[in-house]
Amino acid sequence: MLNNPAYLQLNVIFAGKKMDLQRFISTSLVRYLDAFPCVAILGPRQVGKTTTAKQLQSHSTKDTIYLDLESDEDCQKLTNAEQYFDERQDKLIIIDEIQRNPSLFKLLRAVIDKKRTNGRFILLGSASPELLTKSSETLAGRIAYLEMHPFVFQEIKGKYPFNDLWLKGGFPSAFLQQDELLSFEMRVQFVQTYLERELPILGLSASPIVLKNLLRMLAHCQGQLVNYSDLANSLGIEVNTIKRYLDYFENAFLIRRVQAYTTNMKKRIVKAPKIYIRDTGLLHTLFNIENKEDLDGFVGKGNSWESFVIQQIIPLLRPNTSFYFYRTQDGTELDLVLFKGLEPVLGIEIKYSNAPKLSKGTTIASQDFGDIPVLVVTHSVEEDYNYGEKVTVTSFERLFFHLQAYKLIN
Repeated sequence: MLNNPAYLQLNVIFAGKKMDLQRFISTSLVRYLDAFPCVAILGPRQVGKTTTAKQLQSHSTKDTIYLDLESDEDCQKLTNAEQYFDERQDKLIIIDEIQRNPSLFKLLRAVIDKKRTNGRFILLGSASPELLTKSSETLAGRIAYLEMHPFVFQEIKGKYPFNDLWLKGGFPSAFLQQDELLSFEMRVQFVQTYLERELPILGLSASPIVLKNLLRMLAHCQGQLVNYSDLANSLGIEVNTIKRYLDYFENAFLIRRVQAYTTNMKKRIVKAPKIYIRDTGLLHTLFNIENKEDLDGFVGKGNSWESFVIQQIIPLLRPNTSFYFYRTQDGTELDLVLFKGLEPVLGIEIKYSNAPKLSKGTTIASQDFGDIPVLVVTHSVEEDYNYGEKVTVTSFERLFFHLQAYKLIN
């Protein structure tokens, strides 16, 4: 199927220059195309899905066809879609903006079953599988899903400082734009477009003004427990409506709700999820933070840092690894607890300061999970040191060596 199935170097073209930045999704994409008839790459707009798929064309041994469902011409080609696909059974067909025509999923099942060979279709979309339910119902066993995230540190390290990634976020155009003001303006336009255009396409019928106010409120709640009633009362709408809006935000990859770890321990455990704007560039845009000086003076800098570190970890986790936060009513907490299967492996506490002050709660949390090791992730502490028997203070950049050592990421 591909000339080099073990590795695929994908380049980003920006301002006419080739940027040698490998997207880590590329390896999984190659593997899945060799194992499934259909692969869906899902993620927010402007995250690099189309660029990734098009770069794949030069590596494929098959002829490829790219169809964009936002193009009237390409939509016209699919007037008789079944015949179109049947006549091109030997080609790799890339269908972009699949959320615009979810009825294609039912047809794709029939087409794939006529000739079940791997690597026939790549679907690109801006909605999660939860919103594209028809694909999971009709293509079960025929499709693999990959989520494409904004840039993470592992993709840009050695070429760009992580502080740039923290400030501007990981959407390629905004991140690679050296003019900080223009990068900020790009992100402003992104938020506006998402609220006014993308969410209605996905089925959310609501006032863009209400949605923007809600998104700003969520920014102020960054890293905190979700209180649906407070959000509903502030906007003058029902709690169930708030929950529905947040479901759309989450399924459109704008926010992340990290679930609390709940088990039948003999403790009063907090059960409400914590909420994050997934990309810190968008978070900073909602606070009108344009440059490093603005960020340095930001009162929510610590919460922003926590969000940044979490977003850098989660996309890299192995498929058998799950994550939760942990908090009890007496103040015992960890920002993340990482599990392999059902077994807790590592606790993570995130502090911006390079001289973090920790409470006994960190040690108690470790004990609650059977004395698991805990990493305290700071911005840039010069060297690792122990803060108790099970607690190690480390820097953001060295965090990933620890995660690899515990075999939580590749």
